[in-house]
Amino acid sequence: MDEQCRQPGEVPFSDGDGGGFARLEGDGPGALARLEREGRRRPALEDAVRAFDPDAVPAAERQAKLDRIKRELESVPALPGVYLWKDAQGQVIYVGKAKQLRARMRQYVNYQDERAKIPLLVDQIDSFDYIVVENEHESLVLEKNLINQHAPFFNADFKDDKSYPFIALTKGDVFPAIKYTREKHRPDTRYFGPYTDSRAAREMVDIARRVVPLCASSCADWRQLKRRLEKDPLALMERDARPCFDAHVGLGPGACCGRIAPEEYKANVKRIERFLSGQHREFVDELTAEMQEAAAELDFERAARIKARIDTINGLADRQHAVSARNLDADVVGLFREETVAGVHVFMVREGRIINSNEFVLDRGRDVPDDDLLHMFLLRYYDATTSIPHEVILREAPEDKEAMEAWLTSKLASPHGAKVRLTAPRKGEKAELVGMAETNAKHTLMRYKVRTNYDDKRINDALLQLESALALDAPPMRIECFDISTIHGSYTVASMVVFTNGKPDKNQYRRFKIKTPLDEANDFLSMQEVMSRRYAPERMADARFGSKPDLIILDGGKPQLSAALEMFDEMGIDDIAMCGLAKRDEELFVPWQDTGPVVLPSGSASLYLVKQVRDEAHRFAITFHRELRGKGMTASILDDVTGMGPVRKKALLKAFKSFRNLKSATLEEIKAARVVPEEVAEELYRVLQQYNRERKDERVVGGDGRDAGGEASDPACSRATAASAGAVRSETEG
Repeated sequence: MDEQCRQPGEVPFSDGDGGGFARLEGDGPGALARLEREGRRRPALEDAVRAFDPDAVPAAERQAKLDRIKRELESVPALPGVYLWKDAQGQVIYVGKAKQLRARMRQYVNYQDERAKIPLLVDQIDSFDYIVVENEHESLVLEKNLINQHAPFFNADFKDDKSYPFIALTKGDVFPAIKYTREKHRPDTRYFGPYTDSRAAREMVDIARRVVPLCASSCADWRQLKRRLEKDPLALMERDARPCFDAHVGLGPGACCGRIAPEEYKANVKRIERFLSGQHREFVDELTAEMQEAAAELDFERAARIKARIDTINGLADRQHAVSARNLDADVVGLFREETVAGVHVFMVREGRIINSNEFVLDRGRDVPDDDLLHMFLLRYYDATTSIPHEVILREAPEDKEAMEAWLTSKLASPHGAKVRLTAPRKGEKAELVGMAETNAKHTLMRYKVRTNYDDKRINDALLQLESALALDAPPMRIECFDISTIHGSYTVASMVVFTNGKPDKNQYRRFKIKTPLDEANDFLSMQEVMSRRYAPERMADARFGSKPDLIILDGGKPQLSAALEMFDEMGIDDIAMCGLAKRDEELFVPWQDTGPVVLPSGSASLYLVKQVRDEAHRFAITFHRELRGKGMTASILDDVTGMGPVRKKALLKAFKSFRNLKSATLEEIKAARVVPEEVAEELYRVLQQYNRERKDERVVGGDGRDAGGEASDPACSRATAASAGAVRSETEG
C-alpha cells in the first residue's frame, strides 16, 4: 500500500483479490495503481475509482440518479433476456441474465440482492441496456458472448487471464496438420483442450502422431505443399518430391511426396479426432482388427507398425488413472475457495479413465457466491473447449441447470441425439470423484499462492489495515487471541493462540483450566481469570510466554471486552491494545470508540486475518475442552477400587456383561469369575455395597433415580452423560 496516499484514521481498502474488485473506501491513486498492476485495463479507470468514493458524489445526487433508473426500469419487459449495467462513461460494468428482466433488474436498485458487491455496483450504475430473447438457453449463450466481448469489471473471471494451450487440427487444408497452439479460435480449425499443462499438450501431440501418422504444421515440407496446393490444386499429382524426415521415421504419412491420397488422409484425421476425444478402446479394437488382417495377408511389416501403435495407446492407458469400472464419459469439476480467491480442478474422464486434468484460479473472491463463480467458470471453460462430455459432475448443480444442459447439448451436437447432463451426486463413486477434484483444486490454489507470494502480500496489507482501523501505534506483529469453552460451567477451559507476523506461531499457544468455581457458564469471570493469569507480572517476565502482544483479540464481543478491561484496570495495565470480536456480524469492539464497533470491509485482507485468528482460537479451545470432557465421561465408581486398572475393569465388564449385573453380584460370584485377585475382589465388593446403599437412599429421598431403561446408573456416568447432552450447544457458545 502507498503510505503517502493513506490518511491517518482511514481504513485501507482490501486488495483486488479480496472480492474481485477493490473496495476503494480510501486512497484513489493507490487503488488505481493496484488495479493497473492486476491488469484491470478498462477505459476511464480513474473515474471508476473516484466513483467508489462515497464522498465523491452528494447523497442527493446519488438518490436522484437511483430514482431515475427506477423510473426507466418500468419500461423493461417481464421477459427472459440479458441485461447490461453501464457506468457514466457508457462502459459495460456487469452482464447478467434473467428469466424476467424487470424483476431481476429491480432487485439491484432496491438492494434486494444480498451479495456484498451490489452497493458498490449500484453506485457506479448510470444507465443500462437489455436484450430480449426467446428462452433461458438463448440468454445463457448471449450472456457468455457479451461477457467475452466487454470483459465487465464486476463479473467473475479467471485470476490470470492468460491463453491456454490447445491441440489443433487445421481442417480447412487439403491435408490437415496437427499442432500445439495458443491461438484464438479459427472457424476452419478444430481445437482440443484447453490444457493447463503445456508439457502434457506437447506430449499428447507426439503420442497422437505415433498412433496415427499425420503431418505437423511445423514441418517445412507440409507448409511448402500447402502453398503449392493453394496456387494449383493439380500440384497434388506431382509425386517426385522427396519425403520429409517425419515420413522417414513413421510420424508422417508422406503427403509431401504423394504417398497418401486425400481420402485416405481424411480417414486418418477422423481417427486422430476420435483419439484426442478419448475414444481409445474402440480405436484399439479397430487397430487390432487391422493388425490381424495384415498378419493374415502375411504383411508382417505393416502388422508390426500397427502393433507399435497399439502398444503406444496401451502405454498411455497405463499412465491414465482408472477411476470407474463403468464406461464413464464425464467432466468432474471441483471448486475450492478461500475468502478471496478460488481454485478449480477439472478431471476429463473418458471410458472410465482420467485422460487429462486442468486447473484454474478464479478471481472475485468472497463477494461473489459459489454459484456465480461456478456459473461463470462453466461458461468460460466450455466456450473454449470442444471436448464436450455426456455428463458434468459437480458438488452443487447451478440454478440455471436446464439452460446450461441445453447449451452444452447444442455444443455436443451428437448425431445420435445424446444429451449432456449436469449431476450433483451425494454418495457413491461420482461423489468420491468430486471430492478428489476438490482436493486437487485446493492444491491448485496452494501452488498459486506459493508461486505468487500471495499470502505474504495479503498479510502485509492486513496488518497495515488493522493498524489504521484500530488506531494502533504500529502494525500488530504479535496478536494474541483468547476463547472460552464450557458446558454449563463444567470442564471450563480457555485457549490462547498467537499469530506472529500474521502467521500462526504454535509454539506460543497456551491453554488454561479455569480454576474459579462455577455453578453455570460464566465467560466473563473465566475471561478475567485468564487475563489475570496470562498478564500477571511473573508471566509477562517468563520468556516461555513470549513478548508483550501488540494486539489482544477476545472472542465474544463487547461483554468480553468489558470484563477484560475491568481486570486490566485492577492490574494497572494500560499499554496493550485490545478488542472484542462479535461472532454474528464480524464486528470489532474497541475501548476508545463509543459510537459503535469497527466494521472491516467485507472480503478485505484484515477481516480475513481476524477471522482466521478467531477460528484458530476456537478450534484450540474446543480441542482441549473435548479432551477434558472425554476423560470425565470415562469416570466410574470402579475407579474408587484400589488395584482396579483399565485392563481389569474391561475384563470385569466382559465377564458380567454389564455394570448392572456386576453391582448385583455376590462376593463369591466376583471371586468365581477369576478376573481380579481375592483382595481386589473383596475391596470391589465393599465399594459396590456402599454404592448400592447410597443409591437406595437417593431413591427414598429424591425419586427412583433410574435411567430410561429402568437401570440405576453410576452417578459419575450420569453427570458425564448430562454434560454430554449439552455439548453441541455449549461448544458453539464458547
